[in-house]
Order: sequence, then structure tokens, then C-alpha cells
Amino acid sequence: MRWAIALLAASALAQTFSFEPARPLQGEVLKVYGPDAPGSARLNSKTIRLFPQPDGRSFGLMPVGVLTRPGVYQLEWLDENGASIHRESLTVASAHFRKQNIVLNQTLSKLHATPEERSAVAAFLDTVSAERFWHEPLEPPVPGCLTSPFGVMRLHNGKPTGDYHAGLDQRGAFGSPVHAIAAGTVKIAEPFSLRGGTVALDHGQGLESIYLHLSRFAVSQGQQVRQGDVIGYIGSSGRSTGPHLHWTLYASGEPIDPLQWVKLSPCPATSSIRRGSPSR
Repeated sequence: MRWAIALLAASALAQTFSFEPARPLQGEVLKVYGPDAPGSARLNSKTIRLFPQPDGRSFGLMPVGVLTRPGVYQLEWLDENGASIHRESLTVASAHFRKQNIVLNQTLSKLHATPEERSAVAAFLDTVSAERFWHEPLEPPVPGCLTSPFGVMRLHNGKPTGDYHAGLDQRGAFGSPVHAIAAGTVKIAEPFSLRGGTVALDHGQGLESIYLHLSRFAVSQGQQVRQGDVIGYIGSSGRSTGPHLHWTLYASGEPIDPLQWVKLSPCPATSSIRRGSPSR
């Protein structure tokens, strides 16, 4: 009887504290589950909030950074006072990111984000709203194929930048509509210097997305959108050498690989891509 009780207790504990996927790649996100109580989770120096869910558990999105070294790490669950109440080991696997050279003319090479642009994007990424608007599956914003994947280490005109591509580039004709990948709130709808026409959406509970180089907007700041709503139109504004869409998916303020959430096919012969997007 004692053994049966112990097994039941262990089973209940495993269901209360869990995460997926079991072996994440660099740049992916962990879906972290915990007890229905105020708390958080920590991986390395990153701490995320866990939100109560209708099923009686709590849930949060823990990003595994692109630059995280492959290896074994400890994921910790914390109570409302920040004390560790449970921990489990996980193994981060290599994503084998490639290198990619982008050819930019002198004007584009000198283009940088203004202080106002940096401040607006930083404030957007620093905000985590409690209400959840999104559900799975997410939908790609445009039907075009991939011209540049997530995580590639960027070179500009053959010179290393020390940065990586934090989103996806998709092919699309100028003026084609761009759709919201999930429901959410428009936090940014502005023409920026580096990013060009930019729309940023807060989907709630740590999930956010941003869409760059737009030619014009279909939404305004503060507006609520549904999944699939048109939010703007493909352009080539900012640091861009041709019409395309660059979009980034964020979990708890850090870029993550959208291909963990949506299925997209690479364009033929993408080894010599010329689409220029800001790394972040």
C-alpha cells in the first residue's frame, strides 16, 4: 500500500511540474507547467512568470537562447517568494545554425536604429501581459517560402557582424497583405529607420510578434486583432534590399524559432540570399 501511495504521489508530482519539449534545440522555447499557485520558473539567469490556466495548472514560456551552449541545465520552479520548490534537468541540443552573407550597399550599411526606435522596441519586449489571447496552431503571416531562416549567423558584405538573424524572412510581392499569426493587441504601428514600417503584437502571457519592412499599415496602436486579420502590407522599407517580410516571434522577451510553431518551406536556391533584414 505504501508503495502504491508513493507511486501515485510521484505521478502527481510529475504532472504538476513538467515541460516540453524534453530536449529543446538552441533557439526553441520550453512550455513550462507548474502548480496552480503564484510562482515562476528559472533557467540560467532567465526567470519567467507562470500564469494560472483553466485546467488548474500554471503555464509559462521559457526561451532557450540561440547562444545557449549545448549541454545539461537545471530548470527550477520558484514560489511567489522566489524560493526554489522543484528542479529538473534538461539537455539543450545544438541547432547547427549556418552562416549567411547579406550584400548591402553603402547607404543600407550605414543605416541604424534611432534612440526612439530602440526605446520603443525595448519597452515592447519588456512588457508581459497577463491575459492570453493566443491559441495553437499559430498561422504564418504570409504564404511565401523562406528566404532566410532563424538563427543564422550574419555577415554583411563578407564581414562578421557578431549577431544572428532573430526571425524569418519570407518571400512576398510588394503590397501583399500580412496577417496576424494569432490574436492580440497592437503595441507598435510606426515607420522606423532600421526596421522600416513596423507592427508589433502582444499575444499575452509572454508571446509576442513583430513584422518589419512594411509598405503601409492596416492597424493602429491599441487595436485588438484576431488571428488572420490583415495588419499591414509587404514592402521594402528600412534596411531591406527588396520586398519581403521579416517577422520575429518572442517568448518572454527573447527571440525564438518560429519553425517550432509553424511549418514553412525554404525557397529554392536560398544559399545566396540578398534580402537584408536587421538581425533583431
